[in-house]
Amino acid sequence: MSFIAEISRWAIPFLLLFIPLLAFLRKVPVYESFVTGAEEGFKTGIKILPFLVGMLVSIRIFVDSGALEILAKLLQPVFTVFGLDSDLTAIIPLAIMRPLSGSGALGVATQLINQYGPDSFIGRLASTLQGSTDTTFFVLTVYFGSVGIKKYRYALKLGLMADLIGLIASMWIVHRMFY
Repeated sequence: MSFIAEISRWAIPFLLLFIPLLAFLRKVPVYESFVTGAEEGFKTGIKILPFLVGMLVSIRIFVDSGALEILAKLLQPVFTVFGLDSDLTAIIPLAIMRPLSGSGALGVATQLINQYGPDSFIGRLASTLQGSTDTTFFVLTVYFGSVGIKKYRYALKLGLMADLIGLIASMWIVHRMFY
């Protein structure tokens, strides 16, 4: 086993021992601090639960109603206008789902990889897109909802723009690296 692998193997156990030990040596009430943090985390979880449920129900309705497929078909001509390969349209459902739901996007990516293969252009693009974009709506719902931010117009625009840039960059990277 290499030196780096050995460090990686022991990093988390070391931190789990070192941090409480350091806190104890600095006279921090470790257990009480843990309990207080857990209590605050539980309160935050209760506070964001309605936002989370609303978002998850909305996503499920969006997918089950067929709106995702309709939107993907409507966007196919956009790919054609830019002269992109018609096979690339297979990535549209993932590009739409990724800003909405991490688990939904993972399901779509899994379907694409099973259908096209992990070493295909679509399989590599799906994997790269998963790693280079974020769940924008989830982040806005959970994090902004937990601290009570209600006006997040600019954050939404920037988040979706970052997702679009992530899609474009993923396509460029996969094309340059593998083809």
